Amino acid sequence: MGAQYYGADSENGDRIDDPSEDALFMMISDLNDSDNTFVVVQPDEDDPVWFASVAALDEGGYEIVRRDTTRNEHEVTTATNINDIARDLTIWMAARDFPGRPTMQVSNF
Repeated sequence: MGAQYYGADSENGDRIDDPSEDALFMMISDLNDSDNTFVVVQPDEDDPVWFASVAALDEGGYEIVRRDTTRNEHEVTTATNINDIARDLTIWMAARDFPGRPTMQVSNF
């Protein structure tokens, strides 16, 4: 069974469906500068409209790319704290649109 919303794939072939913040932390922690240099997270569909990637930099730290074509977003940043990266990606992905996901209901009392 595939991911309900999105999957995370690393260069070394690891895959986690619908990864939690902790799972993203573990995948990013496993990155190195030789044979497992990046993780890509994107919807589990044929033509995804968004993705996020984290790549290990030779000089240390990580490059984070967030791209969402439906919102005309394309951001490239660098960071060193894996906790912050995993948390920020989790928050960013929660704001993406997923077909079939219940919409948020707001009521005014």
